Amino acid sequence: MTASLRQQTITLASAAIEGASMAAALIGGAGGAYLGYQVSPTTWSGDVRILAAGAIAVVGAVAIDGLAETLALTSLRRMLMNLRTAVTSTRPKAPAPAATLGEALDQVVTATEEDAAHRAANASFRIDDGDKFLRNEDRWRGYEDGEASFYLAPGVVLHYRGEKDEYRHHFTLLTGDSEQPVAVTGMEEIRHHLAARAAGLPAVPVTADGDADKDDVLDIDLTGLNAV
Repeated sequence: MTASLRQQTITLASAAIEGASMAAALIGGAGGAYLGYQVSPTTWSGDVRILAAGAIAVVGAVAIDGLAETLALTSLRRMLMNLRTAVTSTRPKAPAPAATLGEALDQVVTATEEDAAHRAANASFRIDDGDKFLRNEDRWRGYEDGEASFYLAPGVVLHYRGEKDEYRHHFTLLTGDSEQPVAVTGMEEIRHHLAARAAGLPAVPVTADGDADKDDVLDIDLTGLNAV
């Protein structure tokens, strides 16, 4: 479970617990009001019976809410608190304030690289709807210029570049034996290029219908698998 998913789970669980507490109070209040009005003597005036029903409704709301807390909600709140503590303890600690300009620059460089990796992982949903491969932030390496790379195999790296002003994201395959990047718009294209490379064949671009275009062979030398 990722950190963001854990945080969402905590938020939803907290809302559910508070909702359950409110529902218990409402049920107790409604039941108390009905019971109070029914058991009050008919000889009392309508206003007095309503006041009595209101008083019993308050008692009923407090009693049922307290019972719910005792039976379940307290334990659920404790579990939620423990989960929140565990999530907080696993978060990396922020670096101490820099003592020198060089130290500050190092911190900003690190933050920029982490930001680039985070952006690449978030943007990868455009080509990978799954949640366990390209969207794994730990597998991305960010750079100072805001770009990032994802190591796929020896000699093959997926490169990311974003245009913040236009909210555009570009993914390309880079190989160790060709300077020509290959634009990627889906996982099937990555699979096709890796499969062709593994078979020692020239990679052919994948068309929109998922078929390879036999008349358009990429100029990629697959005789060597040099690491990037």
